[in-house]
Amino acid sequence: MANKFILPALPYAYNALEPYIDEATLKIHHDKHHQTYCDKFNAALEAAELNSEDIFEIMGNVSNLPAVRNHGGGFFNHTFYWESMAGSCDGPEKLPEIAKAVTDTFGSFEKFKDEFSKSAASVFGSGWTWLGVESSGELVIYNTPNQDNAFMDICDTDAKPILVIDVWEHAYYIKYQNRRPEYIEQFFKVINWNKVQERLLEIRKN
Repeated sequence: MANKFILPALPYAYNALEPYIDEATLKIHHDKHHQTYCDKFNAALEAAELNSEDIFEIMGNVSNLPAVRNHGGGFFNHTFYWESMAGSCDGPEKLPEIAKAVTDTFGSFEKFKDEFSKSAASVFGSGWTWLGVESSGELVIYNTPNQDNAFMDICDTDAKPILVIDVWEHAYYIKYQNRRPEYIEQFFKVINWNKVQERLLEIRKN
């Protein structure tokens, strides 16, 4: 069976997020960790004799497929994470839809940042912190362990994600060692708010 999924290239150069996310981390994180998830995801699909090429259909049926859940989640989550960052982009205050959504839910961008940062810092072990859109249209911050995401049938939220931070140690350890809060603080300097707003508008449209 041919590989159904291939590793997408980073949407920017390895050094584009310097000095906040270092080049060495991006090379290892993307070329090694993400590639391994991609390879093992394809192998898990083959072993499970799954023929679907729809990542969302696959994520929605992982409850009895731990290898697909772990490696498929790792493949999807990392792709979403790379696209959540950029070397330069508009700040949220210049993007009216996301600015209003954040303010309506959290009161201000600073309150959102504080809540998101605390949530990310609180993740025990490995996982992800997401900003998502609930069915009501309200924004919500939530964590998922390991490589889980809200598209999976095992997740206790269905809030559609528009932003994510990876808080596995391999995402930051070369530069920040055990200083996860410092990495989280610097992450806010490379968020691709244009992409976040694009995701928000796409969810609202559908």
